[in-house]
Order: sequence, then structure tokens, then C-alpha cells
Amino acid sequence: MRDRLFYVYLLASRSRVLYTGLTNNLARRLGEHRLGEGKGFTRRYRVHRLVFFECFHDARTAIAREKEIKAWRREKKVALIEAANPTWEDLAAESERIADPSLRSG
Repeated sequence: MRDRLFYVYLLASRSRVLYTGLTNNLARRLGEHRLGEGKGFTRRYRVHRLVFFECFHDARTAIAREKEIKAWRREKKVALIEAANPTWEDLAAESERIADPSLRSG
């Protein structure tokens, strides 16, 4: 049986507007953001570049982490991103590799 994963993620626009989200299917959710589905924040500000994500096996832990990050000041979110991704590159390809067990190395 495949482990269920939950993802807390941060998206950025080209001008570095930030969005924090939670999903159990990161690839699908990124696709929705990129297609501009809905009338929300990410569509309005064109926020769709994945700059940070964390994986969790427990939904409650993921929800708590999302709430924690959302409560942070912008400076702390930027520090979190830059510690893991100093160039703010789009991590979508890496997230797909992690989400799909057939693409994992080792």
C-alpha cells in the first residue's frame, strides 16, 4: 500500500509575492494554480512558482505546520525559503520526483 503524503508548500510570483498552502496531491494542486483555476489570490497575483515544500505522513501535523508558517512574518518565510532554495528556483520537477515512488532514486 502506498503511503499517503501531505504537503505544505510555498509559492512565489516573479515579484516574490508569497502564498502558503496544503495539499495531499502536490502535482495536481500546482497544475490548478498554474491554470489559474478559481478566482483566488494565486490567480490574481500570478503566484505559481513552487519555491519550498515539506512532506508529512500525518494530516494533523501538516495542518499544524501550515498554520505555523502562515502566522509567520514575511521575513521568516523568506529565510525558510532561502535556507533550502537560495535562488528561488521552481521546485516543481523535484516535487514530482518525490511524490512518485517510481521516480525516486535508491
